[in-house]
Amino acid sequence: MPSQGERALQAHLDTQERADSFYSRQVHSALTPPMRDFIGRQSMMFISTAGRTGHCDASFRAGPPGFVTVLDDGTLTYPEYRGNGVLASAGNIMENPHIGLLFMDFTHHHIGLHINGTAAVVAAGDPRAAHARIPLDTAPGRKPELWIYITVQEAYVHCSKHIPHLEPALRPRRDSDQRPKDGDYFTAPSAAPSPAQPSAAWT
Repeated sequence: MPSQGERALQAHLDTQERADSFYSRQVHSALTPPMRDFIGRQSMMFISTAGRTGHCDASFRAGPPGFVTVLDDGTLTYPEYRGNGVLASAGNIMENPHIGLLFMDFTHHHIGLHINGTAAVVAAGDPRAAHARIPLDTAPGRKPELWIYITVQEAYVHCSKHIPHLEPALRPRRDSDQRPKDGDYFTAPSAAPSPAQPSAAWT
C-alpha cells in the first residue's frame, strides 16, 4: 500500500496517474514464479532494517546462488553467519520486524527486485527438518548462527534504466598484502591505498 508521504509527493509533482499504473501492474502481494526463479539465481542482496525508534541500518548479504531460499510464494529465508558480533540487522528485527530486501542483477538482465515484508529471527537449530527446500550447504564451510524468516507483503520490479553493468572478475581480488585489515580500513587517515584499476567494468 502506498504511504501518505508517497501520495503527498505524487500530488505535488502530478505523478498520481503513473504511480497508480505502477501499483496496479507491478506491485504484487506474493512472489510470482519469475520472481522466485530470479531470487534463486542471485548471489547477493541488500537489506534494510530499523530499530524500535526508527534508526535505520542498510547491509549486504552474499552467498552462492540460492543462498536465499524461497519456501513458498509468501515466505523466504536466509542464513546469518558469524560476523563482527554486532548483529545490527538481526537486532533491529528483534525490535521491529519490518524489512526491505533488494536483489540486483548487474551482469545479465540488469533488473532489480524489491521485497518488503516482516521478518523473524530463528535460532540456528536445523530448520531443514521443517523446510526441505533449504540447501544442505548454503555456503560451503560456514555454519549459520541464525536464520531470518521473511513474510512477503509486497514485491515489485526495480527498472533497468540506471543499473550499471558489471563484469564479474575471474577470481576475487583481495590485495590482502596491500591494504589494512577490515577493522582498521576506515579508522586511520590515508590507510587505504587507492586501487590501481577497478576490478569491475562500469558502463
